[in-house]
Amino acid sequence: MSRKGNCLDNAAIESFFGTLKAEYFHLNRFDTIEQLKRGIANYIHYYNHQRIKQKLKGLSPVQYRTQAMAVS
Repeated sequence: MSRKGNCLDNAAIESFFGTLKAEYFHLNRFDTIEQLKRGIANYIHYYNHQRIKQKLKGLSPVQYRTQAMAVS
């Protein structure tokens, strides 16, 4: 993060939380906090390991990072 508190510092995490709310939180109902916690943990795993992105050439973030490390 920059010293002066540049608004772009939070852009990546705000984008993730917006996606989390749109794709998971608002589409489900939770009866307990434990259900919510497990669901968020499952969604984070899905987001990193299974969710493909066009910006990453149709790969998940983990697949893209693994492929990029193999090329280097």
